[in-house]
Amino acid sequence: MVSKTSPLNICLVSKRFPLAGGAGDFGFLWPIARGLVRMGHTVSVISWRSRARMEFIERDGVKAYFLGENTTASVELFPDMALRKFRTLHRETPFQLVHSLDSSGLEIGLRRKELGVAVVYDVDATHVSGVYSIVGMSQENLSSLIRTSLSVAYNFLRTYYKFDRRLLKTADAVFVHSPQQRVMLERYYMYPDRRIFMVPFGIEVEDLSPREKSQELMKKLGLPANAQVVVTDTDMTEFGEMRNLLHAFERVAVKKPTSRLIVVGNGPLKKEIEFEMLQLALGSRVLFIGEVPVSSLTDYIALADVFVNLSARSSGIEQSLLEAMAQKKVIVGSEVSPLANVVEDGVDGFLIRPADTFTLSELLLQVFSGQVGTEEMGEHARQKVLNLFDSQKMLNQTLEAYVRARSRFVTAHRPFFSLASKEPSQ
Repeated sequence: MVSKTSPLNICLVSKRFPLAGGAGDFGFLWPIARGLVRMGHTVSVISWRSRARMEFIERDGVKAYFLGENTTASVELFPDMALRKFRTLHRETPFQLVHSLDSSGLEIGLRRKELGVAVVYDVDATHVSGVYSIVGMSQENLSSLIRTSLSVAYNFLRTYYKFDRRLLKTADAVFVHSPQQRVMLERYYMYPDRRIFMVPFGIEVEDLSPREKSQELMKKLGLPANAQVVVTDTDMTEFGEMRNLLHAFERVAVKKPTSRLIVVGNGPLKKEIEFEMLQLALGSRVLFIGEVPVSSLTDYIALADVFVNLSARSSGIEQSLLEAMAQKKVIVGSEVSPLANVVEDGVDGFLIRPADTFTLSELLLQVFSGQVGTEEMGEHARQKVLNLFDSQKMLNQTLEAYVRARSRFVTAHRPFFSLASKEPSQ
């Protein structure tokens, strides 16, 4: 079915699409975008800023337009700017489908009938991730469970009726990345199951050959030769996740003076997180690296004895966690994130509740003390990634979902197209 599909002109919309500096910088969508072009489809990207600070980049046939370059406009204006840019490109060569990775494509979605374009959203466009974040911060006691239940209910009602219901009405399909997300959309958001597609976005595994520790990087960071290293990658938008990791690591640092925590990433809560670190008995054992190119992240992962990412907010599995697994690292992730559908606790890595700082500190100490078979676990983790995240499989599933979403849109609005005589050709 996919191989016989007529060429589609596809537009990807996202605030973040780091199209610069090498294949690794494209993130998990790069194999999809490039693969679609190779199959004869046309792919354009509308995003906010590029690391190369360029307004337009074309690589391997994928065209990317960055609207935030050379402008003082706020990123909050991006949805309107994206709509204007989309109209310009659409007049030149009509698009058949828009895939919005976040809510930035809503203004286009609200006008999809007028524009004659099908609209697909990633589940990150909704506030589903907020539910996972709240659940992840709960403690296993009665009062915490009650507070969590009330918080989840309030968050759902507020975001659904204020925003998500409106967005989902404009969706011809929604992409999810775990069975839990599918059930939540169908059961609580009342979105039809036939328009929900599970696409396991992952990584381009051929770029993930095992990498040795960089002695030059260790020297640059001032790491002792016998350092036992924890690495985390964060966007610093959720204070609780980093606070819990810092408190857990404090217990480790007291017992293991050569241990180090490397924090990669930047974000709006950086100052608060750094202040929290200064209140703890950590001294110089925590290194804040800031944001690094995705292609360089693997160098930091290679330094790790343990890679930790407790985020439960992403719609899919964090790219950095998959890279760490491919690099045969012991990983610790959230048991309420989509990672739980991939990792078998204690076999491929460890899954914990993000608020459980005691368990996290004990796990780190066990790894550093040699009580965990790290080599065997690392091998299991790498094979799991290589087996599950096949680029061609993801490409085929994505394209099939695109075709079905486009077909649904055309069927639903055919009377409108017939009267207006403006149905874009497929």
